[in-house]
Amino acid sequence: MLDRKERRRRAARARPFPEPWQTTLQERVPLYRRLPAGDRDEFHGLIQMFHGEKNFEGAGGFEMTETVKLIVAAHAAVLLLRRPTDIFPKLSSILVYPSEYAVKEQFANEDGFVEEIDEERSGESWQTGALVLSWEEIERDLSDDLQNVVLHEFAHQLDAESGEMNGAPILGDRDLRRRWPEAMSEAYERLVEADDRGEETLLDPYGAEDPAEFFAVVTEAFFLEPQALADQEPGVYTALRDYYRQDPAHW
Repeated sequence: MLDRKERRRRAARARPFPEPWQTTLQERVPLYRRLPAGDRDEFHGLIQMFHGEKNFEGAGGFEMTETVKLIVAAHAAVLLLRRPTDIFPKLSSILVYPSEYAVKEQFANEDGFVEEIDEERSGESWQTGALVLSWEEIERDLSDDLQNVVLHEFAHQLDAESGEMNGAPILGDRDLRRRWPEAMSEAYERLVEADDRGEETLLDPYGAEDPAEFFAVVTEAFFLEPQALADQEPGVYTALRDYYRQDPAHW
């Protein structure tokens, strides 16, 4: 017997996908235009389930709209296609600010005293059920081939499903679990070394911060610049292809 959540999800998937939503996706979301036609029905269903289950809130005076919800939900759904996975089970709320927002950060200075500064951010993902985004950054990224803050932060949510954000999401396949550490760690070290030398790289240098940020950055590249990633880091591309069960280089 189906539980209440699954009955609700089946009902959401069965509803016709609104034409205005499809028009918005065609006009505003480049990934949607590239998506294989055979994935559209599943993709639409994932959007409707995500839209119905997650709570969206405007922050810092931002007025939440259906367009904002749809664009965020669409990028989140891309990461779930073809995979037998729950819909970001640890996530309940998405907060959207109009632009970058300030977060107070503490650090120890050279004298050992703790100082507090305001750090500007465009997105962050928490393990306590919330994800924060900047609408200004989202809009900017819709025309950017290399960066996408929504893909980045939702990749962190996938990473956290394993219990901590460490660059190793839940990997069901035994062969993938064997290949993943070597492929990711070697590419991560190459990015760190290139960043230290000041070299320009396909991958965002922010990925050199730690393995968790590296996973989020390579997820962006996998969907936004798949052929370039496959050429430069074939091991990473193959691992992500097997994890996401998609092959965007051939879309």
